[in-house]
Amino acid sequence: MNNDEFFLKRAIELAQENVKKGRGGPFGAVIVKDGKIIAEGTNLVTSSNDPTAHAEIVAIRNACKELGTFQLTDCEIYSSCEPCPMCLGAIYWARPKRLIFAATRQEAAQAGFDDEFIYQEVSKSIEQRHLPTQQLPIEERMKPFDEWNNTNNKIPY
Repeated sequence: MNNDEFFLKRAIELAQENVKKGRGGPFGAVIVKDGKIIAEGTNLVTSSNDPTAHAEIVAIRNACKELGTFQLTDCEIYSSCEPCPMCLGAIYWARPKRLIFAATRQEAAQAGFDDEFIYQEVSKSIEQRHLPTQQLPIEERMKPFDEWNNTNNKIPY
């Protein structure tokens, strides 16, 4: 068994344990650095009443806390399933060197976890989205960006 398979099997094992414990959905994630697991996560949406507590997000939060950084540039993320749009966005922001997943989003949909609607919504213009969304261009809208651009105490990311 190669390393990718080993770590992916651990993510799947976490997902199965999570279902058995009734803590959330059937998803698990593992973050690896230098060939060692530094963080794990499972879906905690229903047990924590947090719609953002997906396995990948939980694992990213745990890894960043462990490493004391907001970027995972030297890490690999192993997920039991293809990440949803929210998790994929978080993964891109975390900047790992690789993402490896087991089940596809189509396979997840067969079990009742269908993210296709969100995938489609993201590519639509604001006016075409199902969720009524509008920009209100108030005068103060640029003040936070001006403050950011004028400060010397920022950490770019």
